[in-house]
Amino acid sequence: MIQLSERDLQQLESKGITKEIVQRQIGTFKEGIPFVRLEKAALVDDGILKFSEDEQTRMVRYFEEYSGPLSLLKFVPASGAASRMFKALFNFLDAYDPDRESLEDYLRRTNDADLRQFWKGLSDFPFYNLVQNRISEKASTRGKELYLFVKEMMSENTLNYGFYPKGLLPFHKYGENVATPFEEHLIEASKYAKTEQKANLHFTISPQHEEMFKKEFDSVKERVSAKTNTFYQVEYSYQKPSTDTIAVDMENNPFRDNDGSLLFRPGGHGALIENLNEQDADVIFIKNIDNVVVPEVLEEVSDSKKTLAGVLLEVQQKAFEYARLLDGDPLENEKLREIEKFLTNRLNVKFSNSFPSLDITEQVEIIKDKINRPIRVCGMVKNEGEPGGGPFWIRDRHDTISLQIVESAQVDMNNSTQVSIFRNSTHFNPVDLVCGIKDYKGTKYNLLNFIDPKQGFITGKTKEGRELKALELPGLWNGAMAFWNTIFVEVPLSTFNPVKTVNDLLKPSHQVSNAR
Repeated sequence: MIQLSERDLQQLESKGITKEIVQRQIGTFKEGIPFVRLEKAALVDDGILKFSEDEQTRMVRYFEEYSGPLSLLKFVPASGAASRMFKALFNFLDAYDPDRESLEDYLRRTNDADLRQFWKGLSDFPFYNLVQNRISEKASTRGKELYLFVKEMMSENTLNYGFYPKGLLPFHKYGENVATPFEEHLIEASKYAKTEQKANLHFTISPQHEEMFKKEFDSVKERVSAKTNTFYQVEYSYQKPSTDTIAVDMENNPFRDNDGSLLFRPGGHGALIENLNEQDADVIFIKNIDNVVVPEVLEEVSDSKKTLAGVLLEVQQKAFEYARLLDGDPLENEKLREIEKFLTNRLNVKFSNSFPSLDITEQVEIIKDKINRPIRVCGMVKNEGEPGGGPFWIRDRHDTISLQIVESAQVDMNNSTQVSIFRNSTHFNPVDLVCGIKDYKGTKYNLLNFIDPKQGFITGKTKEGRELKALELPGLWNGAMAFWNTIFVEVPLSTFNPVKTVNDLLKPSHQVSNAR
């Protein structure tokens, strides 16, 4: 048990964190977090569904037919700042002096491929005209020209793009206009996440960016609403201070700042399960802020989302029917076997080897528990070498096998068997989920009851030259949804267009060929 001073306790109270949570987190540091035990990679026909064109059309129609009376929501994690997008540009400003070195010499000396690509594609960036028109100083060399351009983009007293939330940066150019990811998410929502001409969106953002998002919405809503014939209801929330996690030193004692206060760090995107838990829609689409598309592929993206939602509604309808029966009169053995088969074949539930030998009362309780859970349908794209979690069958500490999205950091890379399974994965997770969070009575599940706390991450960090250990909560689509019923579906690669670096905006998927 750690000793906390009165000042410490006041600090905890201000953040909404209990002493018990801190003790538990320190216990996690001491015990460590075990690696996930991979059983096998999820493959097409073994954990991943792959639809024919006709099957996809049927799912799309199913969603369109049955979604009318339902409440739909698009939930977009959007708190990330854009600073990592511009790492190469920050490095350039720090390392280059245009008065002392030509651009060609600099590129030759540093072999900076990212900057070379940025320079080569400069005029194709959606912000090119905006930045160029703001530069008043004349450049005498190409190096000076690029330096002034990047400085105008990145400096605090100019455009300050490094401070911006990624969702409010110019991403796509339409003639004289540019669109941010925020605007593109509004347009996309009108395609698959609206009922009765109304679309509900929820963005999780950082508090310092709220006014910027509201200002952007005010500037685009009339134009976008008119274009899409959609009324938009947009709400925001922050990552809660109560989801911050305590940092410890290398001896697992609380790490303290120079002023003696405890150091807490954001708990990662897994903290957003609390924000998701406060939503009350029948169908929730989850997609990252930087994964937006240009009009040429919008219909394909929309059909893909409707396919996932159709899968959810169809399987949910059957799950609700069975859950209702289980709450009624005792069922015949034949009907129980039918429900068991449904859970196995449609919801990927694995029953233990001892299940058949249990008495009927115990079997019914287990089946009830398995069927009364939130459901997630996750799009999976073929693995093209992008970083990110992948779909696997895992065996947990209770020997239960389930479908999970697993990150490389969760795998023991010193275990050759586990590495072999990890590398056998054919698909990865583009953060493309459709979720059902209510039971058959329309009552919302408490999503916090379905988290596996043993799927967090411990990472090494430094602060003011001192080493520390930080704890990330189980990821939103990883351990935070570990005990959901899970379905994986292959989706087209065209639905995945993240912007991790500024140069990703030069990819064809972000270059608009026709102004809309």
